[in-house]
Amino acid sequence: MNVNLCFHGIGVCEREREPGEARYWVDADRFRAIADEIAAHPGVRLSFDDGNSTDIDVALPVLAERGLTATFFPLAGRLGEGGSVAAGDLGVLRASGMAIGSHGWAHVPWRGLDSAGLARELTDARTRLETASGASISEVALPLGRYDRRLLRRLREAGYTAVYTSDRFPAREASWLRARYSVTAEDTVESVRWIIRHRPGIGEARHVLASAVKRLR
Repeated sequence: MNVNLCFHGIGVCEREREPGEARYWVDADRFRAIADEIAAHPGVRLSFDDGNSTDIDVALPVLAERGLTATFFPLAGRLGEGGSVAAGDLGVLRASGMAIGSHGWAHVPWRGLDSAGLARELTDARTRLETASGASISEVALPLGRYDRRLLRRLREAGYTAVYTSDRFPAREASWLRARYSVTAEDTVESVRWIIRHRPGIGEARHVLASAVKRLR
């Protein structure tokens, strides 16, 4: 079983694009300390959602210094916008040993979208990100962690080989649906160490059950 940790912005969130976004930004010095802790645990897998410019400005140098790798899930519709990575940054990330996945186009929940909306989020977004990064994309991270049976079927039909959620329990590396723990502004080295080291308990069992309900609804 692996622990998948997900980060969003690093540093100070100067402008929230969505209510509550600042909660998912981690202080830069704290991020460096957390990265030191993660480097001591080979079973931890890292990812970065949303494609904030701090992915390339802050996260990449910190990861490189510690010999860590991660999968970056940018938003295709934000490439080149202020505060977001540029299209050319995706090639830099790949050249540095990082992987690129898709987080869709506009950071909207995919559950309940009509066929046109799903085509933009699942297909058009991937095409733009593949063009920008210069390689194919087979992994996807669900915006806001929402999903149901219909959406998972569409993702399988689209050919994605791994789908990342925000369900907060350890995941098997070979699983198609992979739960992650989002690291937030309130987290510390100690809280992240606890996530990595503790044995799954009642809290994780509730999240596993909730995931099962989502897959069936």
